[in-house]
Amino acid sequence: MNAVEIEQAISDLAVQPFNAAEFPYSFLAAFGHKDTALKRLRTGNNNASDLPGGVLLRNNIHIATCEAGNVSETFTALLASPATLKGKAKFVLATDGQTLESQELVSGETVTCSYEDFPNHFGFLLPLAGISTVKEIKDNPIDVRATGRLNKLYVELLRENPAWAKEDRRSDMNHFMARLVFCFFAEDTDIFYGDGLFTQTVDQMSEKDGSNTHEVLGEIFRAMNIKVADRAAALPRMPSWANGFPYVNGGLFSGSTDVPRFTRMARTYLLHAGSLHWREINPDIFGSMIQAVADDEERGALGMHYTSVPNILKVLNPLFLDDLRSALADAGDNERKLLNLRKRMARIRVFDPACGSGNFLVIAYKQMREIEAEINRRRGEQHLGSEIPLTNFRGIELRDFPAEIARLALIIAEFQCDVLYRGQKDALAEFLPLDTQNWIVCGNALRLDWMSICPPTGTSVRVVGDDLFATPLDQAQIDFENEGGETYICGNPPYVGARGQDKGQKADLAAAASDCIDGYRALDFVAGWLVMAGKYLGHVSADFAFVTTNSICQGQQVELLWPWLLGRGLRIKFAWTSFKWANLAAHNAGVTVVVVGITSGSSGAAKVFESIGESETARDVQNINAYLVPGKDVIVSARSRGLCVEWAMDRGSAPTDDGAYLFDSAVRHRAVSEEPLLDGAIYRAYGANEFTKGIVRWALKPDELPQNQQDFSPFVSSKLAAVRASRSQSPKEATRNAAHSPGRYTEDRFMRDRVIFVPQLISETRAYYTPGLLPELSLVLAPHFQLSADSLVPLALLASRMHLIWIATVCGKLETRYRYSNTLGWNTFPVPLLTAQNKADLTRCAEDILLAREAHFPATIADLYDPEDMPDNLRHAHERNDEVLERIYVGRRFKNDTERLEKLFDLYTKMTAADKAKPAGKAAKGRKAAA
Repeated sequence: MNAVEIEQAISDLAVQPFNAAEFPYSFLAAFGHKDTALKRLRTGNNNASDLPGGVLLRNNIHIATCEAGNVSETFTALLASPATLKGKAKFVLATDGQTLESQELVSGETVTCSYEDFPNHFGFLLPLAGISTVKEIKDNPIDVRATGRLNKLYVELLRENPAWAKEDRRSDMNHFMARLVFCFFAEDTDIFYGDGLFTQTVDQMSEKDGSNTHEVLGEIFRAMNIKVADRAAALPRMPSWANGFPYVNGGLFSGSTDVPRFTRMARTYLLHAGSLHWREINPDIFGSMIQAVADDEERGALGMHYTSVPNILKVLNPLFLDDLRSALADAGDNERKLLNLRKRMARIRVFDPACGSGNFLVIAYKQMREIEAEINRRRGEQHLGSEIPLTNFRGIELRDFPAEIARLALIIAEFQCDVLYRGQKDALAEFLPLDTQNWIVCGNALRLDWMSICPPTGTSVRVVGDDLFATPLDQAQIDFENEGGETYICGNPPYVGARGQDKGQKADLAAAASDCIDGYRALDFVAGWLVMAGKYLGHVSADFAFVTTNSICQGQQVELLWPWLLGRGLRIKFAWTSFKWANLAAHNAGVTVVVVGITSGSSGAAKVFESIGESETARDVQNINAYLVPGKDVIVSARSRGLCVEWAMDRGSAPTDDGAYLFDSAVRHRAVSEEPLLDGAIYRAYGANEFTKGIVRWALKPDELPQNQQDFSPFVSSKLAAVRASRSQSPKEATRNAAHSPGRYTEDRFMRDRVIFVPQLISETRAYYTPGLLPELSLVLAPHFQLSADSLVPLALLASRMHLIWIATVCGKLETRYRYSNTLGWNTFPVPLLTAQNKADLTRCAEDILLAREAHFPATIADLYDPEDMPDNLRHAHERNDEVLERIYVGRRFKNDTERLEKLFDLYTKMTAADKAKPAGKAAKGRKAAA
């Protein structure tokens, strides 16, 4: 269940007659717990409560109902209950149907309220559904509630008006919903005269069955598009009850006043939505959430589309807000400096080319208004209106409904800021009528000309829009001139990997990047926005910062994208290293992202930010490279030979057999029983599952049998025929040619001695990479890798934290898993000169890791490296290995991964420079000596 569904479920529960015996189960059902789990609780099988009337769901909540007036005593008993502790309850809750008390046990935060009021605290309880909530929603649930009410209305109206769901009418439907949002907000904030004017008028003038609701709404909308002085002459005649509404203009109510037809239920939903406290709406939160209402594919994620203010400020603060606050601090009470800062802010443009419902723009506007208000306070000019125009907050959004909501959210934010900083009277005096300037463009950001939306200083665009809510698809509609000033580009473009892009997205990326980046097809979709911003900065002095998937700063994509960006004279101004960008989905792990801030300026310090658990750190550095590591600009390229070690790593063997040569132990036993000579050509095979999960598989190598045995063995000949047929149907010419020799692997790198196995993929949850030691006559299957086990030093290096961090950075990932590459991960790994003692110490560390694993036989690698259940002796063996290796690098343990990467990149830069300076022969000898 999502947040909106949970809010609705507990709201429904609160208005039902209280049933003490049923309440705990109804409460848990409201938070998404399945009937089967609740049935087990009812029977007592899983109910660990030790209190009368108590229900304890392990790792969740301990609930107890009680007699009237006994809530405090019951609540105290829940806190003192041994079962609460033993069952690892996160919350306790007591109620008698009249009052309710609850506590989150970790934080100690409590809620005490009347029973019917507890839905207003649903944000406090969201962790019960596995949803990590945020302060804004805990403190004020109006945004989630409003989203839920409008979604019900939207779905019901589309059901009754199927024509409005079609492509040619969907924009009309979305515009209608934007009008409703404005009306709900306006009647709660005195923009409309009188209390609840809009909702009460609809209630009084429309039939309860909803039959004429569309006519009533149409007349209200018509009134708000006609100046009061002109209404007497309006035809048809304006009803007297509609004359109470002000003239709004701004294009919000211009054009068609057509309204979808209502049912009794739709009318009820509209009135319920209007009864909410819209004065308290947060335009940044509400806008993010409601964008899913009008999207059939996203409606299942309703209420999850919220980016917290702290996450948005990770982009905006270092991009420009911190600088404004610093200038404010420097100005002190100096009136001239304060005035200059205010004038500077009035000319700052914030541009989000993937603006969605406008939350980045809204937060930027609100933060700037806060600074401006402090300037006015210090100058004694609190009465002044804002000099920061909404038209300086510009955006591009592909879909029309979020674009409309973005404009509306900014309008609401402007009014709320006026009320906060100037007072209700002054805010109302200047709010209406709205103007018609259109500064949010509906279109494709990778195909529009950004220069037309944020033109350079001294230029202008004179294509004038006559409707604030017009949504042109291919042309910016801007009727104002750029007077100069700073431009900051920001946002959170869509995350789609290279393999996940549809045809349209691939074409969009080609439109943005094909003229400047070879190999652009391998880039994530978000890279298109960096390319467009890079081109824009070629003409305009500006800074930009985007939230992006961390993959554009890892692996192959670095070599594709960043030489072009840095080659344009751009540099990284600040960066947030990888962190989770979560939403309000239940059990949401979030996508791993980075924030990259880029400037066209050539000087100034750079700043690296890191999130480590709940703490955040910031550090000034001279330069940040494309991997978001402090240090010189460097691009790690794949190498055919190792940079500094003598141990060669190669891929395993590739049978290219469509599985014909691979089989389980039962097949092997039967084949060898019937043909004993086969035993010498069947080997234990290792791929990912075999190594990680301990699965036993075997592989036939026909070329190790005499030709006559291949020809006359029924077992072998059947395999040969299957492989011949499979290869001959391959789309690859080389594979089809190999069909003529089916007895040979297309890639045969079989090593008869002991080998070190290196898996191609491992889970990103593991703290270490997991190489393994395989016995003699083990067949490693491609795409996994192998090294000779003559020395165990490579195993120690591979199993270190140093190596994991290196490959995570330079190799990149497949989906979220680490993806290994011998040419990019192993051959580039910089290791200091190893002495004989160093090698002996590392060999002992590798042996200790292997012995620690062996001590837990038959536990598999998957079992042993479970991040929640890694055995202590194995963890200690790895930590000892890390300590030995890191002392070789710097004589001590590193403080964190950033420090590890700094050292590795510094060493890589020096070693590649030295390697290039040597003649080929000497370079090879040098590598051997370094080993």
